[in-house]
Amino acid sequence: MIQRNLCHQLRDRLAQFPAVALLGPRQVGKTTLAEQIAREQPSLYLDLENPADREKLADAAHYLSRHENKLVILDEVQRVPELFQTLRGLIDKGRQRGLRSGRFLLLGSASIELLRQSGESLAGRIAYLELGPLNLREVGAASCDRLWVRGGFPDSFLADSDAASAVWREYFIRTYLERDIPMLGPRLPAETLRRFWTMLAHLQGGLLNAAQLARGLGVDGKTVARYLDLLVDLLLVRRLPPFHANVGKRLVKSPKIHVRDSGIVHALLGLEDQEMVLGHPVAGGSWEGFVVENLLSIAPERTHAFFYRTAAGAEIDLLLELPGSELWAIEVKRGLLPKPARGFHHARQDLQPVRSFLVYSGDECYQTGDGVDVISLTAMMNLLADK
Repeated sequence: MIQRNLCHQLRDRLAQFPAVALLGPRQVGKTTLAEQIAREQPSLYLDLENPADREKLADAAHYLSRHENKLVILDEVQRVPELFQTLRGLIDKGRQRGLRSGRFLLLGSASIELLRQSGESLAGRIAYLELGPLNLREVGAASCDRLWVRGGFPDSFLADSDAASAVWREYFIRTYLERDIPMLGPRLPAETLRRFWTMLAHLQGGLLNAAQLARGLGVDGKTVARYLDLLVDLLLVRRLPPFHANVGKRLVKSPKIHVRDSGIVHALLGLEDQEMVLGHPVAGGSWEGFVVENLLSIAPERTHAFFYRTAAGAEIDLLLELPGSELWAIEVKRGLLPKPARGFHHARQDLQPVRSFLVYSGDECYQTGDGVDVISLTAMMNLLADK
């Protein structure tokens, strides 16, 4: 059992709110984490993809009111969106009797329906947490390369071999394309969506060029936008926004795109092991996305993430606006002899961040003469966790 960093935060939110929504892609470990919480207190687990459990909720208000002194865990809750209005009534009635927290834990494989429904019905009564794939603090620094190549989905990371991991990821992608996406979102051609997802993997860490993608797919720009929105809502792709500042320079306005799990990037591109990854042009972009996702998985709540780039070439790979508006500038390099690029120094002059870092694949940590902390990914995650 790998201890998830989010466990303590989940307990805290359940102690504070009547309902907590735990969102994340399928197979990321939401049910396992919920079962761990359930063992600590009286609980009721219902899988809403199970017809027998859905039948119990034919009269949801009556059934759930009989279990008001338990933590009710509702898995795949986006399958029954009409349930949210009932939960609102139960929460409000419970508050009148002093039941103010820890009533419902809602597990969702996507943010689409869940956010829409709960936004209408449970505002002020629900907290949202996102569980992503395993991160480096959870598996240990010694497993860094394995985590990068295989990605953080537990069954992929823990597979017996790289080949077994690659097979798992291929079936994961096929299941999403053929079953989950048609169920959770608008019906889209599976083959076209896979080509689009693969294009994004080739562009890992690059700027979004919707017109170029549309030409490659033979569709219009609106269709590309719809495909991208869907993958973002399914928590499979990150759209990293540009940072806007009044620096008197022409800034890049397009977002950067990352497929959020590095193992899925490699599976989409047919890269089975580390040697194949290192020999492919995507290696740099894949490592950058891996670092970004690991850092954001541990960043303090209410941290906002951006990148910064000017038309003249000044660039910061990841700009973190921490609570209190403190800016940290982060450049990402793969290799054991990292050196900040000239554009990074120019960007630092533009924005004057409080701290500047170069995160690389080595273990040593030191500071350059111009005030940039060269730091390992593990040490950088530890710094963020302590904020």
